[in-house]
Amino acid sequence: MRIEQLDAWARRNHGLITLGSSGLTRSAWYRAIRAGALEQIHPLVARLHGTPHTPEQAIAAAVLATGGDGLASHRSAAHLWGIPRHDRDRVDLILPHRGHRRHLEGVDVHRPRDMRRLAPSRRRRIACTNLLRTLVDLGAVDPEGVSPAVGHALGSGLVDLGALETTAAQHSARGRAGTAALRAAIDEWSIDAQPADSLLEVAMTRLIARYGLPPVEFHPVIEGREIDFRVIGTPLLLECDGWTYHGLNRVAFERDRESDAQLSAAGWIVIRFTYRAITRSPRATADRIRRNLSRWSNLVAPDAS
Repeated sequence: MRIEQLDAWARRNHGLITLGSSGLTRSAWYRAIRAGALEQIHPLVARLHGTPHTPEQAIAAAVLATGGDGLASHRSAAHLWGIPRHDRDRVDLILPHRGHRRHLEGVDVHRPRDMRRLAPSRRRRIACTNLLRTLVDLGAVDPEGVSPAVGHALGSGLVDLGALETTAAQHSARGRAGTAALRAAIDEWSIDAQPADSLLEVAMTRLIARYGLPPVEFHPVIEGREIDFRVIGTPLLLECDGWTYHGLNRVAFERDRESDAQLSAAGWIVIRFTYRAITRSPRATADRIRRNLSRWSNLVAPDAS
């Protein structure tokens, strides 16, 4: 293989080459390693000097070292799917064929009995498990990481709660590691056992519980319109503006404000919250709700005396 062809192959594979792709004889391969022209990562897999060390390179090297049999999985697949992960994560690899016994430095090799959903996906040009299988497997090695991973996947529109429920049921064989963490994450990202229309609503539910606010009713119909939350026993209505829909859609923005005006004229108190306010300033958001509750209480107190 000419040097320009080798370089092109390496660029497509995160700075890596294999003995088979290099066109070198085995003896020439090892001479190149001893001379420092190549840096061996795994047997018969090396990186070209000058290419950056990246998580993708480490993951791709492990997959290449299996001769194409392995799939990036667990933490590694989560990273490839865009889920934020720790830089110190080890590489995870699934080998569907249980007879493969090769040891790979820095790699956790998994040989599962559960063979569901193992048709390979490709992310960043690396073979990996599909996202639903990844979320189950992630629970086996990092249970605490499953809930944020599920939230990221939902927020990115990559999955929905229905698909997650189906996946948990399909993998819930007795003793299957990971399903308990996935089910807990599903419960956390739903409201009253119903899929939330918006992750903002889930964030608001957490905020109410965290700051000891009065209980709320989820999705009541008020004046013929479905509302996100109503503080039970009060006229306070809490509306969560979507991350992009309300902010970017001018027609929706104006329609919501017209509806708010109609609700206010009927005696309701409408308070709107953004994703940033709920997630970045939860205490201030809770204080805002308390202030409105206090103002309403003061207004009705003379009638009660």
